[in-house]
Amino acid sequence: MHVAQRMKNLGTETAFLVLAKAKALEARGKHIIHLEIGEPDFDTPVNIKNAAKKALDDGYTHYGPAPGLPELRKTVAEFMSKARGMKFTADQVVVTPGGKPIMFFSVLACVDEGDEVICPNPGYPIYESVINLVGAKPVPLVLKEEKEFRFEIEDLRKLITPKTRMLIINTPHNPTGGILTKDDLRQIAELAVRHDLIVLSDEIYSRILYDGFEHISIATFPGMAERTILLDGFSKTFAMTGWRLGFGIMPEPLVPLISQLQINCTSCTASFSQVAAIEALVGPQRDVEAMVTEFKRRRDLIVDGLNGIAGFRCHKPLGAFYVFPNITGTGKSSRDLADYLMNEVGVACLAGTAFGADGEGYLRFSYANSVENIELALEKIKKAIS
Repeated sequence: MHVAQRMKNLGTETAFLVLAKAKALEARGKHIIHLEIGEPDFDTPVNIKNAAKKALDDGYTHYGPAPGLPELRKTVAEFMSKARGMKFTADQVVVTPGGKPIMFFSVLACVDEGDEVICPNPGYPIYESVINLVGAKPVPLVLKEEKEFRFEIEDLRKLITPKTRMLIINTPHNPTGGILTKDDLRQIAELAVRHDLIVLSDEIYSRILYDGFEHISIATFPGMAERTILLDGFSKTFAMTGWRLGFGIMPEPLVPLISQLQINCTSCTASFSQVAAIEALVGPQRDVEAMVTEFKRRRDLIVDGLNGIAGFRCHKPLGAFYVFPNITGTGKSSRDLADYLMNEVGVACLAGTAFGADGEGYLRFSYANSVENIELALEKIKKAIS
């Protein structure tokens, strides 16, 4: 069968491939501790599930408008206006089945073949995948461990050319858990305005922050509201990964274009899920707060544990639920050590190179798992490495 040439440009998300391999090992009787997938191990809060059940009974089983149910778009705008400290309107919101469509549709709508898009490296692999698919050039912006996995503003400045169309930022960051500071964002905003760049700001982990840090969106800086596409959603914050619910907030002229892409791709997002999403935003938030408290406990445990293993050096992240330890001291490549830990030790994690070439020398562990499993994983790794 003939396959289109463009498929050679399409990447993947290695976490799902590693998960499949881990499941296959489990099927053969091997015990695996899953620290590879970025999915909260908590269940969706009961009030959200009940809202979905009621929505089904109330007849929310039909097509809805491509950009989302009006009542959810309004709720998102009001919630995010309060959370970000700026005014959003329902007409700026597009609801999608997960956050990835916002990445995909934004690049499709705004980036031409031959354009350049600057994106973090290591970084979420779908950014680079979509950029390649449309025939644009991904330009890696290197994150530095010595800067707490941020980047030098001067490095960003040097990467901008007349062909640069878009800049992608992700804070809190996957895979490192790093965050961009207010001063970082101010300087990035100044460059974006000066060079007329669109900024895709992936803020999906915005509510999973530690040590008193509060989220700041680049959209709040002067000149950025009209050039920022803000990506957020429900998967991580509300443990709703299987519900497939995300949204983008963007300049109004982009909304009909993104909606048109949605019509061509998925038609709309499931109506009863959107009703549940309203409850997620307006209902009690104590389950979210409890999850973040537990994530912090796990973060402290896994960072201390990894730093006690020979050849590992682990920075303490300020957000998300990942650690990205430096493993160069082991003398092993990222891929070899990740494969060894899963196949021989029974601990599934990701090679840093799953997030780009600059991830070599690192592993990513998700601590969205129980304290008991994290303790057992650390014990197994330490014994195997020693």
